[in-house]
Amino acid sequence: MTGIKTTGEKKLMLFSGRAHPELAEEVAHKLGVQLVPTKAFDFANGEIYVRFEESARGCDAFVIQSHTAPINKWIMEQLIMIDALKRASAKRITVIVPFYGYARQDKKHRGREPISARLMADLFKTAGADRILTVDLHTDQIQGFFDGPVDHLFALPLLADYVGTKVDREKLTIVSPDAGRVRVADRWCDRLGAPLAIVHKRRDPDVANQVTVHEVVGDVRGRICVLVDDMIDTGGTICAAADALFANGAEDVIVTATHGVLSGPAADRLKNSKVSEFVFTDTLPTPGELELDKITVLSIAPMIASAIREVFEDGSVTSLFNDAH
Repeated sequence: MTGIKTTGEKKLMLFSGRAHPELAEEVAHKLGVQLVPTKAFDFANGEIYVRFEESARGCDAFVIQSHTAPINKWIMEQLIMIDALKRASAKRITVIVPFYGYARQDKKHRGREPISARLMADLFKTAGADRILTVDLHTDQIQGFFDGPVDHLFALPLLADYVGTKVDREKLTIVSPDAGRVRVADRWCDRLGAPLAIVHKRRDPDVANQVTVHEVVGDVRGRICVLVDDMIDTGGTICAAADALFANGAEDVIVTATHGVLSGPAADRLKNSKVSEFVFTDTLPTPGELELDKITVLSIAPMIASAIREVFEDGSVTSLFNDAH
């Protein structure tokens, strides 16, 4: 069966794009359903064709696609899938984006810049999405860009509980890699009963991914420091922050992030870093060259499956994650 039938013949159907099939399969397994058989391929010029091989009429459709590289291709595929479901008379379409593409462009820093995160929300709405379900947006304000319900899930409980079992809590310090992550780091401190430190940095506005670390605010000498961030892309920011912590006497550094984007030089930077462990969730597939002993990937599928079930049954998604706020 591809659908769960309940009273009134409500039917859940789970659809997946081609970006991260392993995550979609695990979510389906946790829900006790099969992914809907889908025919998808690229034409010679790169255009994408999608057709679902079962009727979606009247169903509660959930379309999962993580925006990994090549990111524009997978976003387009998901938009096409949403359009196909709208035209196939799906009753409700929930877009599941474990990693929301273009979330870093959430405001104008300078003139003549786009707000691409808002454009993404508009594209989903225009395609036919009724609801968005996502994990750890770059900033909370993005929820307001979509004209409809947004279920914002948090990986903090999953990541923090894992770290809490690995380290001596008495020596633990939670570190925010910049001022923008302090609120999230505070939640980690509350959950693990640890003090907070901050790495103060300045980003060069004219050079992409170029960061200069200035100083560490807080006592990290002899401490096990856990750097917490929402995503790691090229690894420059987080590795520089780790270097600053070691320079200030940290005994060990563990890095955690929900989204392991891991582009370009990330593989070499993580391999060569003194950081003892990098902990990610599987919102994005981990590149093969990064299957290192010091990289740990935790499954986000149980959390996504629980949220899908609550949406389908008209329950409360918020209640699942109250302890993460």
